[in-house]
Amino acid sequence: MGRTTSGRRAHKLGLAAEAAVRDVLLREGWSIRGERLRTEAGEVDLAAEKEGLLAIIEVKARPTLAVAAYSLSPRQRARLLAAAEILLAENPDWGRAGVRFDLLLVDAAGQIRRITDAFRDHL
Repeated sequence: MGRTTSGRRAHKLGLAAEAAVRDVLLREGWSIRGERLRTEAGEVDLAAEKEGLLAIIEVKARPTLAVAAYSLSPRQRARLLAAAEILLAENPDWGRAGVRFDLLLVDAAGQIRRITDAFRDHL
């Protein structure tokens, strides 16, 4: 079954938000390790590394930054943790200086806000 019109629009906006976030990360000196990384546990939007620190990045695009900030559910956090464990097992050279989970928010105007180390686990 295909996506609805609103579903296709949301998907397109999500991809545009991920591209904007990727561009910001590259300008800041991060190396992109992967985009839309699929694992058995789920998908990681972006994995980026800088000076050995690996950031597992979830991008949330919503009408406002506030709405985006509250859109990461406990279930999604658990999925990201599990996906990160798989990625680290498959890529032992990633994150030698540590791993963190960053939430990057994008609003309707294209404004981007980063919540660094948005949540933790003992990876």
